[in-house]
Amino acid sequence: MENQPLVSIIMPSYNAEKYIAESIESVLHQTYSNWELLITDDCSNDQTPSIVQSYANKDPRIDFVIASKHSGIANTRNQSIARAKGRFVAFLDNDDLWVTEKLEKQLRFLLKNDFAFVYSEYELMNEDGTPKNKTIKTAGVIDYDRYLKNTIIGSGTIMLDIEKTGSLQMPDNATSDDMALWCKILKDGHCAHPMKEVLMRYRVRDNSASANKLKAAKDVWLVYRKQEKLTFFYSLICFCCYAFNAIIKRIF
Repeated sequence: MENQPLVSIIMPSYNAEKYIAESIESVLHQTYSNWELLITDDCSNDQTPSIVQSYANKDPRIDFVIASKHSGIANTRNQSIARAKGRFVAFLDNDDLWVTEKLEKQLRFLLKNDFAFVYSEYELMNEDGTPKNKTIKTAGVIDYDRYLKNTIIGSGTIMLDIEKTGSLQMPDNATSDDMALWCKILKDGHCAHPMKEVLMRYRVRDNSASANKLKAAKDVWLVYRKQEKLTFFYSLICFCCYAFNAIIKRIF
């Protein structure tokens, strides 16, 4: 790729000593090398900071900061976003993994098509890293109204061109801070364009926020009502579609 723009990778960290080294390694093994990995630790009380610092000491592309106080994943991500220097931004959680060509393929896709927002398919894995033999497929081109009814986009599968989307800020909406940001970008008139291939492996953990389906559903509802300020009736329609698509996603 002749043009080698900088890609800023946003990774929050909190009590992830079991997984974060593997997540960082999946970035280090990318075929595209012009990236910066911005990690903000949310005051972990395990060995996460020392693990991350050991990587930062060896690779200057890793920018590591420990937050002054525990403030949640949205604020942690925002602290990293504020330090980002790249035109392109990608997100990776501290327990998920990228395939080696993730950055290269998505950057080429965005530049070739002049898109602002891309997402891909991803595979599920168990907490111990073994595959669950289940792939979450893309759902075609997604605009704002379609996304309200089908929150299929995995945060670790996306890449954004912030020259097109404008500056980023994660709204503080508990586990749906990423959904709230995608809503803002899509509401501004952009679409999320699919890449029909697996570019991420998502770790399903029993104690994770996303594993708590009742809480996740509540957070989606709060995005509808508090952030997007949808009417109760339209929120109900969107929520029913969201629930249906979530069931279909997990069955098929």
